[in-house]
Amino acid sequence: MRVLAIETSCDETAVSILECSGSVSGATFRVLGNALYSQADLHAQYGGVFPTLAKREHIKNLPVMYAEAMRQAGNPTVDLIAVTQGPGLEPALWTGIEYAKELGDTLGVPVFGTDHMEGHIVSGLVSQNDASSYTLSAPAFPILGLLISGGHTELVLMRTWHQYELVGRTLDDAVGEAFDKVARMLDLPYPGGPRIEKLAAQASARGAVHDIVFPRPMLHDKSCNFSFSGLKTAVLYRIREMKDLSDDDKEHIAQAFQDAAREVLVAKTKKALLETGARTLAVGGGVSASKNIRAGLEDLVRTDFPEVHLSYPTGGLHLDNSIMIGMAAYLRHAAGYPSGPLEARGAQKLAP
Repeated sequence: MRVLAIETSCDETAVSILECSGSVSGATFRVLGNALYSQADLHAQYGGVFPTLAKREHIKNLPVMYAEAMRQAGNPTVDLIAVTQGPGLEPALWTGIEYAKELGDTLGVPVFGTDHMEGHIVSGLVSQNDASSYTLSAPAFPILGLLISGGHTELVLMRTWHQYELVGRTLDDAVGEAFDKVARMLDLPYPGGPRIEKLAAQASARGAVHDIVFPRPMLHDKSCNFSFSGLKTAVLYRIREMKDLSDDDKEHIAQAFQDAAREVLVAKTKKALLETGARTLAVGGGVSASKNIRAGLEDLVRTDFPEVHLSYPTGGLHLDNSIMIGMAAYLRHAAGYPSGPLEARGAQKLAP
């Protein structure tokens, strides 16, 4: 089956065409065409994503990305159109949905509404064969998904395919949002995560010694929930106390903040693994690209859960992309599930 996939949940305009075969027991995905336009540079002046600008850019770039993906693929016929319908920025989501519906009418092809977070889970489960193909092997259940991005921080349990239970979630800011806001406090450009990690790595490389320690919110709470607003506020107060920050000060703050965020993520993941007995830990979302956070999770699994398989997105699938949307839609469609609603649901939840 050929799937044309569209992603416009935030600030990436992405269209891809996949050749899909198999089922949830084992599937292969070959990328025939893939075009992505990132608006990150445009939103940098706002220190985050500006919804109206995102919508305008999606409207402008969707036809261009579609044409490019089709050109790469050799203008094939398609059997299904997959589109992200939530969660995300509703104005941005609507542009993708309306474009998908228009394409569906023009091509005479059904449109399949797809959950963005399910795409992130699938992206953490597939392995990359080469530059243009991915394989899904039968994973060991239960699967614990750690979904960490600018809009989400949640732990989701999947006991079998497409059946989700919420284990823990952020009660306020997402971890990626906290990284972006702290980066803004340090006068670092958007997106903030990579910049924070770079400064923290520089501090570690030179053996920096400082007395900055930030709180670990909810670290000892009995739940698997997260909170990052207090950590963010603690950083703000420390910056105000220090006033004029030197480059070294910024490195120290970045290092201390990253250490706190990592410790909370790892501790809550450990608690969730203990509670659920998960055999696979699938990490997805933009923050999963952090080498520092990956190292913390790898240490956790190696030390305390050697029987658990830890998997991350490969081939750039940690970022928002249409490839993961096509994969998720195909797997759900192949399993006989209906399309999600073809309407934007910005606050949609994968697990109740």
